[in-house]
Amino acid sequence: MPNSRNEDEAEVKKFASNKKIKLVVDKDALKKLRLVVVAYSSVQRENFATRSAYEAEVEVEERAVEVSEEIRKLGIQVRTLPGDQYFYTNLLVDKPDLVVNLVDTLKGRDQLQPSVPAALELANIPYTGAGMEGLIIGNNRNLTKRLLMAYDIPTPPFQFIRRAGVHIDEDLGLPLIIKLNEGGGSVGIDNHAVKESFRAAQLRANKMISTYHIPAIVEKFVDGPEITVVVFDDGAKRNVFMGQKVFRNKPDGKHFFTSFESYDDVRAYKYIPVGDDLRYEITKLAVRAFGGLHHKDYAKFDVRVDDETKTPYFTDSNPNTAFGPDMGLPMTEVMSMHGVEFPDIIGSLLSKYAKDLKE
Repeated sequence: MPNSRNEDEAEVKKFASNKKIKLVVDKDALKKLRLVVVAYSSVQRENFATRSAYEAEVEVEERAVEVSEEIRKLGIQVRTLPGDQYFYTNLLVDKPDLVVNLVDTLKGRDQLQPSVPAALELANIPYTGAGMEGLIIGNNRNLTKRLLMAYDIPTPPFQFIRRAGVHIDEDLGLPLIIKLNEGGGSVGIDNHAVKESFRAAQLRANKMISTYHIPAIVEKFVDGPEITVVVFDDGAKRNVFMGQKVFRNKPDGKHFFTSFESYDDVRAYKYIPVGDDLRYEITKLAVRAFGGLHHKDYAKFDVRVDDETKTPYFTDSNPNTAFGPDMGLPMTEVMSMHGVEFPDIIGSLLSKYAKDLKE
């Protein structure tokens, strides 16, 4: 259990509001940066079980270029590097002051993400985003949810299923949503992910495990508002930003949720502010979750609020969530709602590390 909960409560009161948040940016410290490397996933189609899984990751190289351009605008030399078999060698040659880590997958597997911070630790090079422990937790929904429960953070009832054919516990109730135990970008969560019967859920779980060769999570689906929560640590405090999704339609005709197909529809949903009472409660839980799950610098949480009980359930956690200036990215869009634009984000992130560099 956390031993700093009282400190977290006090910290929450500083920023649990919709007013504009100003991140700490040390412009003098930025001048210390000689070279920054933006690392991104090396994505090959043969490493992914389905085309949709491949397409969810292939955009990261373009995003790395966009991030590097924003860094260049700060007057800092920058280079992009793919996370491939030459990554460690290139790091030793370039010797950057800092690596902005955007690597989502290695050889098509999210579970290999911790290899990147491991290499950077070995090379003694500072890097942004979660470390090995945070990524191990973040890429395992089963582990994430069990830790959330340990920290008294509501998460929907669920069952971890390792093999196809394992019987679904009917005590979970209905409806159910089936997710891969690892994987981001709503991979595997299409318009038909929510099931109204145990038989349909069983068939769905069996198919996903057989297709992706990854265990599945069967989770009680929470009907109610979906809220995107972003935590950004600027070195002074953990700032919390959030926006409630208002969906244009129900993907399956019955429930509002974010499906993989919605990523291709710019009008699938829009964000609106979250009410004061709910915002305070979620902020308190998000600060606790960020620390408990060993996240670092920034992370995104998906929260569903039960229509009847008004309980905010943390359904997913994304350390090193999609990072870049594109307003189509949830983190960028939600922070912009609160008056924080990407130049502020990248400036704050880089200066946080630059402060520790020697002249």
